[in-house]
This record gives sequence, structure tokens and C-alpha cells, in this order.
Amino acid sequence: MLAHQGGWDEILLVAGPIVVIVGLLALANKRAKRLQGERQESEDPS
Repeated sequence: MLAHQGGWDEILLVAGPIVVIVGLLALANKRAKRLQGERQESEDPS
């Protein structure tokens, strides 16, 4: 059904996983920055 649809289906097969990986990396980076900030706040005695 998706074979030879003018190339858009092949683009989705490549771009889809790349978008998912970029999204997961962005989420992991956001969580790591938040945890680092929380860790620094807990270490500061002020």
C-alpha cells in the first residue's frame, strides 16, 4: 500500500525515527538540567 508513493513514504520511514530520537534526546537533556539544578540547590547552604 505504501510502496512507490512518490517518495514521501520513504522520507517518513527515515524522518520519523529521527524525529523520535531527537525528541527523546531533548526530553532527557531537559530532565538532566532540572536534576542538576535541584542537586546544586540542595548543596548550597544559603
